[in-house]
Amino acid sequence: MHTSISEILKEKSLKPSRRSLPCLAQSQTHPINLNHFLSVPLSPEPKPEVDVTVSLIVLCLCAAEDGKDHYMEESEVTTCETRADDSSVFGTPASLLQGKNPAASSGLFFRDGKKRIDYILVYKKSSPQVEKRCTFEKNLRAEGLMLEKEPSLTNNDIMFVKVNAPWDTLCKYAEQMNIRMPFRKKCYFTDWKSKTLSSRFHLRCRQIKSWLPRNPMKLDKEALPDLEETDCYTAPFSRARMHHFTINNKETFFSNSTRSRIVHHVLQRTKYEDGKSKMGINRLLGNNTYEAAFPPHEGGYKSRHPIKTHGAQNHRHLLYERWARWGIWYKYQPLDLIRRYFGEKIGLYFAWLGWYTGMLIPAALVGVFVFLYGLFTMDSSQVSKEICEANTTIMCAMCEDTCEPWTLSDSCVYAKVTHLFDNGGTVFFAIFMAIWATVFLEFWKRRRAELTYDWDLIDWEEEEEELRPQFEAKYSRVERVNPISGKPEPFQPFSDKLSRLMVSVSGIFFMISLVLTAVFAVVVFRLIVMEKFASFNWKFVKKNWQFATSGTGVCINFMIIMSLNVVYEKVAYLLTNLEHPRTESEWENSFALKMFLFQFVNLNSSTFYIAFFLGRFAGRPGKYNKLFNRWRLEECHPSGCLIDLCLQMGVIMFFKQIWNNFMELGYPLLQNWWSRRKIKKGGGGGGGQNVENKAQLPQWDKDWNLQPMNAHGLVDEYLEMVLQFGFTTIFVAAFPLAPLLALLNNIIEIRLDAYKFVTQWRRPMPARATDIGIWHGILEGIGVLAVITNAFVIAITSDYIPRFVYTFKYGPCMNKAHHHEDECLRGYMNSSLSVFDMSELKNSSQPRYCRYRDYRAPPWSSVPYEFTLQFWHVLAARLAFIIVFEHLVFGIKSFIAYLIPDMPKDLCDRMRREKYLMQEMMYEAELEHLQKERKKNGRRYHHEWP
Repeated sequence: MHTSISEILKEKSLKPSRRSLPCLAQSQTHPINLNHFLSVPLSPEPKPEVDVTVSLIVLCLCAAEDGKDHYMEESEVTTCETRADDSSVFGTPASLLQGKNPAASSGLFFRDGKKRIDYILVYKKSSPQVEKRCTFEKNLRAEGLMLEKEPSLTNNDIMFVKVNAPWDTLCKYAEQMNIRMPFRKKCYFTDWKSKTLSSRFHLRCRQIKSWLPRNPMKLDKEALPDLEETDCYTAPFSRARMHHFTINNKETFFSNSTRSRIVHHVLQRTKYEDGKSKMGINRLLGNNTYEAAFPPHEGGYKSRHPIKTHGAQNHRHLLYERWARWGIWYKYQPLDLIRRYFGEKIGLYFAWLGWYTGMLIPAALVGVFVFLYGLFTMDSSQVSKEICEANTTIMCAMCEDTCEPWTLSDSCVYAKVTHLFDNGGTVFFAIFMAIWATVFLEFWKRRRAELTYDWDLIDWEEEEEELRPQFEAKYSRVERVNPISGKPEPFQPFSDKLSRLMVSVSGIFFMISLVLTAVFAVVVFRLIVMEKFASFNWKFVKKNWQFATSGTGVCINFMIIMSLNVVYEKVAYLLTNLEHPRTESEWENSFALKMFLFQFVNLNSSTFYIAFFLGRFAGRPGKYNKLFNRWRLEECHPSGCLIDLCLQMGVIMFFKQIWNNFMELGYPLLQNWWSRRKIKKGGGGGGGQNVENKAQLPQWDKDWNLQPMNAHGLVDEYLEMVLQFGFTTIFVAAFPLAPLLALLNNIIEIRLDAYKFVTQWRRPMPARATDIGIWHGILEGIGVLAVITNAFVIAITSDYIPRFVYTFKYGPCMNKAHHHEDECLRGYMNSSLSVFDMSELKNSSQPRYCRYRDYRAPPWSSVPYEFTLQFWHVLAARLAFIIVFEHLVFGIKSFIAYLIPDMPKDLCDRMRREKYLMQEMMYEAELEHLQKERKKNGRRYHHEWP
């Protein structure tokens, strides 16, 4: 069937049928003014015949006696390839072709200027793995790929293997991989609906919209001419039904990303030795047979001519100008172009990051309003006034030997800063952020459904994943029959899997215990410096010992966090490899979960200590609880502990985002600068030509000198954003400016990642995906945890509940129906401080009475220093608030999740109608094809549905 179709295509070009219009936009389109090397003829030229009289140089891959590759005359050696065609001929070097054949010298084509480079393999000529490489490349040719070798211009030891997939090979594997291709123009469900229902109303709306100013965040259509919708129905490609598909140009029918994905599929399944597990480019990269394997970029990302006047040179140039430049930070992302160039998996990451950034705008605005409310009411706050005016209120000393009592008014600034974050808007903002997290996730599901529809991923099911080479090598002796494919495959026994899982879990708990040990060390440090600062000779430090203690503790904790992160990545990598996951997705999910657990505990353990344990077990004067009977436990400021939590979050979140952004951009820039420096010096220790102008290098040499994408893929990118999401939601009641910091960071992060992908990294293999994977479940877990933690922060850490109880039970307004908050809090500070008789201490020469923060009976009471009734009222109110808050917020979250469907209704209707129309179109197209075949053959043509 395939042969007959090919013959038909050679004899006569395809024409669109009368009943169906051709798809105007192919799956791979180019800007209007792309260079001429992207334009290729409709049908590929026949292969040029090799003149045997001309002395041609070929590269023999067979091992020589000295273990190195040699260039020899074809008449003198017998090549190790089974066939010698134009793909194995080593002709004129690329450096000599410049000025003669622009397409060949651009580095995107073979030397003939016609065959497009779909993949690049890099190896060292000094590598001893010559036999494996020879067998692998011979098998690649047997699979239908075409290879051509080229030496590096910057390093004499580096050799590039250019890989091209011809049309027949692309069709063969596109059918095997069930790649969906366009075959008819879409007829939208809303086309007939808009003509009959309220057309005048829609016309008026469009007129009013045209009068409004244009949205500056949108990209101009003239700037992105190739982002027109591919309004075509798609179906899994089939060579038997090739007449169904709209093939205007064979060279552009399969996009560059699709061609690279097909070649990668072949590379992963080609053997290099005899044996069941001796296959795949991953294993060859692991044993240093090849140094790298990557699809090439589509050219340079910069041009001497402005893009507005001369157009874009290629998609990479277009992405740089309309996405990766810092000057367009406020523009929407060209997601369709990102998806076409980098694949759906990376496109979904940037779509999710853009959606998350956009959803942070209302959260940041509300957080700023809450902060401004605290700022404007800071001076008028009754609690702050009472603290600042308490010149005669003597507070108990912070330590027993060298410290002296201090007056409450000394902490006036501390109390005012506390009011910025601990005010009446705290509860409202915590409820808002809990609902915001639910709305964010629910609307992302809808956005993801729209993207999967637009990107033709609705009916895409991930093919049976290949086994990891490490798994095959470990369990090659134990086999079982795969229930899906019916073929034998390596099998991991349950006992071995359980034992490895137990070791991995033990390693995780050990690392978490290491984190807790580090937190304990920071707590001890805070206790030591608290006494030192409280008895400091410098009056400024002595007066602001709370700030000094918290600030130094946070800085030490931040350095420990960043140091342990380096260790965690290596440990997570070792533990994941120890488990021997079966597939790459299982490995990535396991590694991502470990990294999240490690870094989440590392970042938030000290924050949880400050939020829920700081000052809870300090004791009272005369009977303080001490650590190791030496250091007295730290207690909260009379105005509350929330300012310590706020300081902890602000410092870690601010400095961590700066450090991450610096490392993401700084490290690749330094590495690439070092590579360019070595090139200018003459090959970087490997010899090579002295290339003064980088533009002289072909594209494969330029890409080789770029940095590879992270070995963990998008795990690091998602992990950074998910941890930030946790900071933004879990303790947001203590730090309302967290969404604003996250928003500013993400605006930078989008362009930084875009710049990194386009300019600093080699082009990653375009992979497909329908969602963000395990990270969605982690985000939902963080949303649930955020409700619980914010309830405890408001009830336990902040002073909202004690003030609430005082207002309605003990304050001057307890029997009044209408009252003002500040008036009802008069006397609150005095009510929240207990009295201690300092004469009970030995060798005490201080004033007789001092105050401390607690609800205890005075020393002259019948039960001195026992908890008062107000303490139990506050405790009951805190527990009641936690229960009411959690049930209320969880109820609202569940109701919102129920109201918001995962897929828009109009999208569901459109998908159902298109499925119906697609079946009819395929049936009509098949009938039309059979009628043409019958007329052509002059007889009745019986043919079943293929």
